Amino acid sequence: MLSDFLKQHPIVPFVRQSDFAVRKPWSYPERRLLDYLLVYIQEGTCCFHVDHKKYTFNAGQFCLVQPGSLLSLEGLTNTVTPYIHFDLSFNPEREHSFPTRPGQIDLSAYLHLLQPTIKDLYGVEMPVQVEPSKPLKLKETLLQVIEQAEKQDPLIQLKTQHLVTEIILSLLETYYQEPYTASQSFNWITSYFSHHLSDPISLADMAARANLSISRFSMVFKQRYGISPHQYLMNMRVNHAKELLTHTDLSQESIASYCGFADLHHFSKTFKKRTGLTPGELKKSKIPFIRA
Repeated sequence: MLSDFLKQHPIVPFVRQSDFAVRKPWSYPERRLLDYLLVYIQEGTCCFHVDHKKYTFNAGQFCLVQPGSLLSLEGLTNTVTPYIHFDLSFNPEREHSFPTRPGQIDLSAYLHLLQPTIKDLYGVEMPVQVEPSKPLKLKETLLQVIEQAEKQDPLIQLKTQHLVTEIILSLLETYYQEPYTASQSFNWITSYFSHHLSDPISLADMAARANLSISRFSMVFKQRYGISPHQYLMNMRVNHAKELLTHTDLSQESIASYCGFADLHHFSKTFKKRTGLTPGELKKSKIPFIRA
C-alpha cells in the first residue's frame, strides 16, 4: 500500500550539496546516484547521459536525475548550472549518505542509503528533461535553496525543506496524471472541435480545459491520437470543408469561414496541401465525400 510506504518513508527533504556552478567546458564521469539531482541550465549547452540515454540541454531547461540512475555529465560550452543534490524522504542515516563520485556504479554496499524514486513514492513516471508548468518560479525557488542550503540556522533549514517541497510539488502537479488517465479526460475533444470549427482554438485553451500544462497536454494528446492537436484540428476542418463542397452550394468564402480558416487563400493553400486538389477542383470533380 502506498500509504504504508509513505509511513516508512515520510517526506522530509534534505539538501546534501548545492552550488551555483560556473564552468568552462567540463565533464564528470559515469556514476550511479543515491539521491536526487536537480540541475538548471542557466547558460550554455550540456549533454547528460542518464541510464544509457543521451539528453541535450540548453539554457532555460531543467534536468532531474533520480536515485539509482546511471549518470555522466558534460558541459559542451561555458556553462552556468545551479544544482542541488537532495533527499526527498526521511532516512535516519541520511547524514552518512553522499553525492556519489566518478566510477561509483555498484552501490550494493550503500543500498540502505538509496532514496526511493518518485515512482516508488507516488506512482508517477517523471522524465529526466522535466518541463515544469511554471519554469520561472521553479528557477527562482531552486536559486533560493542554493542560497540558503549551507546556513545552519534551524529556521532557515526549515525554510529550505519547504522550498524543496515546493519544487517537488510543482513537478508532481505537471506529471501526476498517468498518460492513460489523462487521455480519458480527452473524450470531449472531438465534440469540442466539431462545435468550434469556425472559432480560433488555442493550445493554451485546450490545455486549460484538460487541466494540464501545455507541454503535458501536447504529449498526452499525441500519445492518444498519433498527431499534434493542431494537425488533428486541421484534419477536422478540411474534412468538414470537403463535406460542404460536395453536398452544398455554399461559396468557397463561406466554407472557409465556417471551417475556421483565416481567409480564402489560407483555406485553398491548406486544402490543396492535404488533399492534392484545390477546393474548386474538388467541387468540379464531383468526387463523393468520404470521411477520413
